[in-house]
Amino acid sequence: MVEFYTMRNVFYLSEKLRWSYFKQNAKQDDIALKIDTALATVEKENPSLKGALPDNYYSRLDLDVSKLSSLLDTINNIDTLQDKEEDIVGRVYEYFLSKFALAEGKGKGQFYTPKSIVNLLATMIEPYKGKIYDPCCGSGGMFVQSIKFIESHHGNKKNLAIYGQEYTATTYKLAKMNLAIRGISGNLGDVAENTFVRDQHKDLKADYIMANPPFNQKQWRAVNELVDDARWSGYEVPPTGNANYGWILHMVSKLSENGVAGFLLANGALSGGGAEYKIRRKLIENDLVEVILILPQNMFYTTNISVTIWILNKNKKGGTIEYDGVIKKYRKRNREVLFMDLREIGIPFEKKYIQFSEDNISKIATTYHNWQTTDFKKTYEDVPEFCYSAGFEEIKKKDFSLVPSKYIEFVNRDENIDFDVKMKTLQADFTGLLKEEEKSKSDLLNVFKELGYDVKPLFNEERGDIVQGILLGSPEKLVTFAQAVQGVSPIDWDAEVLPSPLAGYENDILMAAGTFIQGSSIELSADAPMREPYAVYLQGGIYYEHSKLASLFAAEKLIELEKKV
Repeated sequence: MVEFYTMRNVFYLSEKLRWSYFKQNAKQDDIALKIDTALATVEKENPSLKGALPDNYYSRLDLDVSKLSSLLDTINNIDTLQDKEEDIVGRVYEYFLSKFALAEGKGKGQFYTPKSIVNLLATMIEPYKGKIYDPCCGSGGMFVQSIKFIESHHGNKKNLAIYGQEYTATTYKLAKMNLAIRGISGNLGDVAENTFVRDQHKDLKADYIMANPPFNQKQWRAVNELVDDARWSGYEVPPTGNANYGWILHMVSKLSENGVAGFLLANGALSGGGAEYKIRRKLIENDLVEVILILPQNMFYTTNISVTIWILNKNKKGGTIEYDGVIKKYRKRNREVLFMDLREIGIPFEKKYIQFSEDNISKIATTYHNWQTTDFKKTYEDVPEFCYSAGFEEIKKKDFSLVPSKYIEFVNRDENIDFDVKMKTLQADFTGLLKEEEKSKSDLLNVFKELGYDVKPLFNEERGDIVQGILLGSPEKLVTFAQAVQGVSPIDWDAEVLPSPLAGYENDILMAAGTFIQGSSIELSADAPMREPYAVYLQGGIYYEHSKLASLFAAEKLIELEKKV
């Protein structure tokens, strides 16, 4: 019986380890102990889960029995078998992983690579069969999406052998569980360990590598450590201050004869100097770099910087491959690199983040695959602000920089803009907004008045009209404003010194804008004299817009129109 399950990569559980047993005993006082005992037994009887399950976790929580029982009831109501095509348990696990990463952000979200990025990587490098490796596997998301890719193309997940390593012990456990609940067999090493210091797959040659190494990892080795490491053979030793090129060379050393690697790095790796420059140049000269894709900002929960996907390929010679009834004819792509700019692609996610939709992923992957094939002249073309195919000599002229913007054509959309028309349109829009706000304010004051609670404006209507005229760009109102200021200012005005109504007060007006933006304000009652010319402007900004934008707009208009008076 046990062998029947294990041959299908399914864990066999005895009666007291099954969900039905916990449901029957959910109201017992020792239910927490029963769960902990079961977890320990499952781990003991299944070596692949060694170190993955929590030890004495529920007993240590000291939860009230009713709460734990209620949790069991809630989980029991989930029909995990309702949809035969969906892995419900796996999706729930993935959901909580993403939510935990989202909540923890920079603290503990580093173990999780956003799903849409992993989907893009898998769709591009197409890990149908062979060995796949992730040297910093986090919670195992790269492996899960690779298996999903195989299954979506009617393949057999047993054709893909999984190898990985993870440094953080807790994350190592997450990865083991992530694979286990999906029935995926993988070799993640005996323990959680540093990939550089203790490589647990020294002799591995992988057909596919998918990875998201820590961005710009500092002090990853001591000055005299790993200097003669075989992984750097033929290249400069990666610098101690940043592990980016250490990760690149580690992955290059793991590729099989026809292997392909897709991984993420911070943008700085595209153009770094010193040893990084020499390594990057050698990678290009060795014809390993195939694609560079720059991603949008705000895709990661741990950082808002723009990140790059690198795809290295040891087989750019071309050939024919058949899989799932589809024949692909690859052309020779020697000494060519495809650059793609994805910064304007993506859809909003969780308010402040960006992710790729299925259509986005299809467009990007199709562009790459069309570029690879023999009929690429019919199916691929360079597209401004999206993609460009560069040759070795062109990259050499750019001093071996891999920054996509140095190659992809930029469209200057400003050169044909009529700024006068544009500014008048903006002025009209802004005027409309001010009028709408004034109407809303008036309606609100009327409501209070009808209720018997009359609300007095901050200053009289005459001054309000003056400031509104200023904000709307009326020169006549500006003159009236200047005259009003002269009438209430304690400063003695001298016509010879002040040839125009606002001469000498440009700095005061700009200073007022800065003061307002910093959150300061000047308290003025309706009848109080304005002690400085910019006080009227400042109060107008508060009165009419309550925003930094209005303040800047008003300041610019005052300076601009003052010159015309």
